[in-house]
Amino acid sequence: MLIKLAWKSTLNRKASVALTLVTIAISVMLLLSVERVRQDAKSSFANTISGTDLIVGARTGDIQLLLSSVFRIGHANNAVQWQSYEYIKAQRGVAWSIPISLGDSHKGFAVLGTDASYFSHYQYAKKQHLTFAAGRPFHNGQEVVLGAMVAKKLGYQLGQKIVISHGMGNTSFHHHDDNPLVISGILAATGTPVDKTLHVPLSAIESMHSSGHNKPSRMVARKQDATQHEHEHEHEHEHEHEHEHEHEHDSKNNSALLHNLDSKPGDLIGSTTQITAFLLGFESPLYTLQVRRNINQYKGEPLLAIMPGVTLRELWEMLDIVEKILLLITLAVVLISLLGMLTSLLATLNQRRRELAILRSVGARPWHIFTLLISEAIFITVLGCAFGVALFYALLIAAQSGLQSQFGVVLSISALSTYELTLLSVIIGAGTLIGAIPAARAYFYSLADGMQIKT
Repeated sequence: MLIKLAWKSTLNRKASVALTLVTIAISVMLLLSVERVRQDAKSSFANTISGTDLIVGARTGDIQLLLSSVFRIGHANNAVQWQSYEYIKAQRGVAWSIPISLGDSHKGFAVLGTDASYFSHYQYAKKQHLTFAAGRPFHNGQEVVLGAMVAKKLGYQLGQKIVISHGMGNTSFHHHDDNPLVISGILAATGTPVDKTLHVPLSAIESMHSSGHNKPSRMVARKQDATQHEHEHEHEHEHEHEHEHEHEHDSKNNSALLHNLDSKPGDLIGSTTQITAFLLGFESPLYTLQVRRNINQYKGEPLLAIMPGVTLRELWEMLDIVEKILLLITLAVVLISLLGMLTSLLATLNQRRRELAILRSVGARPWHIFTLLISEAIFITVLGCAFGVALFYALLIAAQSGLQSQFGVVLSISALSTYELTLLSVIIGAGTLIGAIPAARAYFYSLADGMQIKT
């Protein structure tokens, strides 16, 4: 009976109750949204790479190397010599290796140069391998494999030709128009930076860059030929020897530009070839620490080897203070909304003194009055939480695609977790305690005080 009376009393005060419901609902939505984004962001980052024991790059910060090589965030300050990569991947215990070359882009999407081992050994989430939604891996240096989001956003299909640009992001300094690539495959969606990446063979990267560099060298060669021709009588034998050597060099360059997938970068432009980083997997975890120490002490050039899982934990430890600040802000918003409910209940309490006195006159005891008011507070808090959960899911649906495309964070539209339900329980409990304040005041109101007409 008291519960029914409390419900009708709550409905009777539509304006003030509606305002309180809105403030509680918005605060609950913010609290749940921050918590869900925090958890899913951490999960998305953790799922980006799996099954990789070491990431090796030029000596820099651990987090910087992880962000640049895996998440395509920032840029690597230096590169790794190809000879160093060949030497390290040949070490005992190395099961597989994946070279990575970054620095080019296509309409704002990163271009990653690699080899066939990328599609065989790269794993994400819980050791899931890359799969193709359409097509196949590249078979030669004139083909490219697109990430799912690249193909979807740009509307590309198999067989189309695209042009790679030099430079990262939306700023391109040079377009490799003389080296168009044909789309041979489109990867299935992974929810990782792979979706926003174009994958090309290392030989394609090297040939695009070397072809651009060969043009001025050939012009210089022509000028040198003309100068040498003027002195052919003085240096006839030397000129013939240089001409033969130059002809042999041009033949090698032309054959290198055939975009053979099996050719190594070092075969194209010599020993100065560099890559951005490379991934390593070992036959046994026992090799990880030993090889990591050897790489960090490598004499050939300053290198850095990191373990992705450890570095990710370090990254989230750095961001821990940000998480706590966001949580405190949202909790403050919830507290303010509950204090608003308290203000509303206290403000209406003086207006309801006659109503409460009439209830006392018809036999209601003080604990009836207490139960009535605290039940109203519980109704308002529970309804506010329910509307807040509804707004929370509506926000998830609306923001899901945007967060995934812009930040790579995949929001999970799933049932509330145990922690989220605990947060709601705490809010309802806090609302109940706050509702006890006006209920306690009403408990001590006397019948005479309620019936008295004040002038």
